[in-house]
Amino acid sequence: MYRTARYFSTAAVLIILLVLSAGISLTLGAADISARMVGNILISRIIPALESPQVRQTHIHIIMYLRLPRVLTALVVGAALGISGTVFQAVFRNPMADPYILGISSGAAFGAAIGLVTGMSAFFSLRWGIPLFAFIGGIGATTVIYLLGGRGRSATTLLLAGVAMNFLLSSLMSLMLYFNRDSLESVVYWNMGSLAASGWEDVSVMAPIILVGGAALLLFQRELNAMTLGDESALSLGVSIRKIRIGMLGLATVVTSASVAVSGTIGFVGLITPHVMRILTGPNHKTLLPYSAAAGALFLTVSDALARSIVPPAEIPVGIITAIAGAPYFLYLLKHRFREAV
Repeated sequence: MYRTARYFSTAAVLIILLVLSAGISLTLGAADISARMVGNILISRIIPALESPQVRQTHIHIIMYLRLPRVLTALVVGAALGISGTVFQAVFRNPMADPYILGISSGAAFGAAIGLVTGMSAFFSLRWGIPLFAFIGGIGATTVIYLLGGRGRSATTLLLAGVAMNFLLSSLMSLMLYFNRDSLESVVYWNMGSLAASGWEDVSVMAPIILVGGAALLLFQRELNAMTLGDESALSLGVSIRKIRIGMLGLATVVTSASVAVSGTIGFVGLITPHVMRILTGPNHKTLLPYSAAAGALFLTVSDALARSIVPPAEIPVGIITAIAGAPYFLYLLKHRFREAV
C-alpha cells in the first residue's frame, strides 16, 4: 500500500511540475507575454470565440510558431533521452551509462556534422537531410561498439567500447572542424545542444519516431528487469541475452538519434533522471521507464527555460546547462562506485 501511494504521489508531482515548467517556459523570451495572455492564446486555438481582442497577432505567432513547438520538442527529446538512458543502464548494468557517455549521441552528432560540412545533406530536403545523417551516425556508432564489445557477450566490454568510441568520435569531429573552419560556428553551436531552431516540422517528423520507439521499449520491462540481475540469472529466466541486448541497443539508438537530429548533442539527461527515479520508485522497469521519461522531459524543459533566461535576450545552448548539472553528478556516481569496489 505504501509503495503504491508513493508511485501515485511521485507521478502526481511529476505531472504538476511538467505542466508548470511548460507553462512558465511559454512566458519566457524577448517578448513580454504574460501567463494569462499565453493561456488565452492556447484556449482560443481550441475555442476561437474566447479569443481576447487585446491579444496581438505577433504574440499569437510567437507562442504558436516559436515557443510552443520549442517546449514540445524539449518535452519529447527529454523523454527520449530519459527512457533511452534507463535502457542503456539496464543493458550495461551500470548507472553511469547513458547515450552521451557511451558515444551514441556523439555518433549521431558526427553523422550530422558530416552532412553539414560536406553539403551532402543538401541532396535531401532541408528537414530530412541532417536527421538522416544523424541516424546513420548513431546506428553506425552502435554497430561498431557492438562489434568491438564482443558482439554483446559482455556488458562491461560493451561499456568500455562505448566510452572509447565517444572519445574517438569527439576527436574526429574536432579534426574535421579544424580543416573546415567555415562550418565551425554552426557545427559547434549545434554540437552544444540547442532547441532554438525547433519548429512544428521537427515535432511532426521526430515525435512519432521517438514515441513509437519509446512505446516499443516499454514492452520489454520484464527482460530489462531480468538483465539487471546478471546474464546467468536472466538466462535462467528464459531471456535470450544477446537477442534482447541487440534489440534494446537498436531501439534505444533510434530514439537517441532522433532526439540528437532535432536538438544536437545534449548530455547527462539520460544519466541523471533514471538514477533519481530509481531512488524514488525502485528498480522495477515497469515504473522506472515511464517515470524516467517524464523526469527527462521535466529536466530538459527546465534546463531550456534557464538557457533562455540567464542572460536575456541572448541564450545559452541547453547542452551547457545540462552538462553543468550532470558532470558533478557523474563524478559523484564515479566516486560512490569506487568506494564500493574498494
